[in-house]
Amino acid sequence: MKVVVDCRYTRFDRHDGISRFTAGIVGELAKLHPVTMLINDHRQLALLPDLPWQLVSSPTSAREPLVALQVNRLKPDVVFSPMQTMGSWGRRYRLLLTVHDLIYYENRTPPRDLPGFVRLLWRLYHLAWWPQRLLLNRADGVVTVSETTAALIEKHHLTDRPVTVIPNAADEFAVATEPRSRPETRALVYMGSFMPYKGVDTLVRGMAQLPGHELHLLSRVSDSERARLEALAPGARLVFHNGVTDAAYAELLGRATALVHASKAEGFGIPLVEAMRLGTPIVATDIPIFREIGGDAALFFPADDATAFARAVQRLDADDEWTKRSELSRAASERYTWEASARTLLALLERTAT
Repeated sequence: MKVVVDCRYTRFDRHDGISRFTAGIVGELAKLHPVTMLINDHRQLALLPDLPWQLVSSPTSAREPLVALQVNRLKPDVVFSPMQTMGSWGRRYRLLLTVHDLIYYENRTPPRDLPGFVRLLWRLYHLAWWPQRLLLNRADGVVTVSETTAALIEKHHLTDRPVTVIPNAADEFAVATEPRSRPETRALVYMGSFMPYKGVDTLVRGMAQLPGHELHLLSRVSDSERARLEALAPGARLVFHNGVTDAAYAELLGRATALVHASKAEGFGIPLVEAMRLGTPIVATDIPIFREIGGDAALFFPADDATAFARAVQRLDADDEWTKRSELSRAASERYTWEASARTLLALLERTAT
């Protein structure tokens, strides 16, 4: 069985969610079965494992609908793509596509780093369900990263193809080898973008009610967005890192009181798993995907409720509460490993190729 994995969504500098999913799963899959990677830029190789690769056109180019004509030359038996938008016209192989979430049907603002014409197509694509159905039903099977998204796919009747859940996981930098003790500092960590649905405003407003705590916002942020957030709660202690290395991220998580997240919708939540593997408690919005990942280990609050967020953080000050949540977090994180996800994917590839 010849397996090809579409790695063209891998970034150049630092992973985002889909990039990390791609690199994590292709690396573990290659330990179980030979794999050829598809890339569209040599710079992507810096964040990918050392595996055979083939250069093809970009997934955002006008050639994407016919990219299968390039892939056919490799004579694969089955191709796995970590996105649902891979072109499939003219393919002579089995194809598995991935749906991570349905966030942009309610929050239609596309990622800012996409070309202008792609941003326009993105908005048009998410105005109705039928384009998604058309893409998914041209595949042989559909992968998603959580039971939450699988339920939404079924609810909206997005495909008549079989759907398989293959979860995200945390990279090896985020592993605690020993139980942790309550940190002396009161540092809260947020890892995520500043898009409106992420609810960062709620975290910032809540910080005004948490004297003695500081909120570390790790992702890159524009000067205007930083100024806007600082003006929301002048008394809040906010630390903007404007991007961090994996080592710095792990160090911050390893001494944090909690990882906090106020998103209104997610397909998964890799930062939650990364924190839990380090024994860092989670304080997050009460949405289905965070319940699925955090379970009894996490503390939850209603979306857009800054006061409830602050109270949830304050619960960690109670006797033994922090230690209890830390231990529960480490136990819950064991459900999510790249090795387990790769084994599930390989079994799916074998079924699909036959």
